[in-house]
Amino acid sequence: MSHELTLQEIDQFRSDFDNSRNQVVSRAAMRSGVLEASFNPAVTNRLNDVFSVEVETDNVTNQMQSGRCWLFATLNTLRHDFGKKYKAKNFTLSQAYNFFWDKIERANIFYDAIIDSADKPLDDRTVKAYMNFAGADGGQWAMAASLVKKYGVVPTNAMPESFNTNHTAGLADALARKERKDALVLRKLVQEGKTEEVEKKRKEFLSEIYRMTAIAVGEPPKTFDLEYRDDEKKLHLDKNLTPVEFFNKYWDINFNDYVCLTNAPDHEYGKLYSLPFEDNVNGGIPITFLNVPIEYLKAAAIKQLKDGESVWFGNDVLKEMDRKTGYLDTELYKTDELFDVDTYMTKAERLATGEGEVSHAMTLVGVDLDKGEIRKWKVENSWSEKSGRKGYFTMSDKWFDEFVYEVVVRKEFLTEDQKKLAESKPTPLPAWDSLA
Repeated sequence: MSHELTLQEIDQFRSDFDNSRNQVVSRAAMRSGVLEASFNPAVTNRLNDVFSVEVETDNVTNQMQSGRCWLFATLNTLRHDFGKKYKAKNFTLSQAYNFFWDKIERANIFYDAIIDSADKPLDDRTVKAYMNFAGADGGQWAMAASLVKKYGVVPTNAMPESFNTNHTAGLADALARKERKDALVLRKLVQEGKTEEVEKKRKEFLSEIYRMTAIAVGEPPKTFDLEYRDDEKKLHLDKNLTPVEFFNKYWDINFNDYVCLTNAPDHEYGKLYSLPFEDNVNGGIPITFLNVPIEYLKAAAIKQLKDGESVWFGNDVLKEMDRKTGYLDTELYKTDELFDVDTYMTKAERLATGEGEVSHAMTLVGVDLDKGEIRKWKVENSWSEKSGRKGYFTMSDKWFDEFVYEVVVRKEFLTEDQKKLAESKPTPLPAWDSLA
């Protein structure tokens, strides 16, 4: 049913708006902006920076103008483990190193998907999803874990950030354009039955992707010398390490011991889901989610924090967030009161309509408990020391309920039933699913 606005209706809208309350509120909103005009100072009283359980950390990282939060959050959990074990809490790892390999691996798996779907038209929903994902930065915990497992890690000084790792838009656009053109070539060859030519072209294209990435980012080191001072200023030197040797020697971590718990109430609880569309490494760790009620995410995260280990978590950070103070609180902005409307939706409704999404990854490094009751959470972000309290955010427990979707925890912190479910065969989700 279509409806054409009439001038009479517009006149009625004007009449409805014409009152002193609206004029006062409008002046405030126009002068300072919608969020500033609706800011709720009452949240300050409950979001102090004191926590009963904390992982000892210090400096924060900065992803700059890039979509690498998933990689930063993963490497933050690893560097905190290193810092605790070797008394070097400000030790940092190179995000540029794993970012490089993600571009190569992601191109390889993209070409696989294009070859496998060559019998489908270009306007097929799945093919279009692959095309849209070409060259992208975003990712999941399992994607970062797969890269670390295969390529290891290096300290920041072995492969520092460059302009194109800090500002990825230019490289992402070039890679996307290149991969989409390559896709047309590969599809045509498959459709013509030229199998040998397909594999020849794939290798040629991958070599070109490598060249593009190396030009923009620099080639990753094959070996390096690990040199750092610990918290007591003692110098440590370990020469001629490969990235994989470094990881295996200094970390005792089995990524298969971890599971991603998700809270997606628009999906059935008590099920394991996978997202093969976003897997970035062939032979790597598949992206899976064990969907459970929110209280299980909290319980497992608290157990891991109490055990001295930080927690990777996926969330919708732009909702009810103040970058300056670092507050994350569902009552932070009273925009409904400002506009005199009701926009509340349940978490399931937000996911189903696209209003809610997993838009960011950060690290839980603390929680404040009072006789078992959660008061607030301490969050390490990757937006530099200029945001929040020297880079740290404070999250209310209600914000966790509404805007946290994933936590990555050790399986030992799950219930017995959840452990069994985590080993079950996952149900694959399509590329356009709300969790994608």
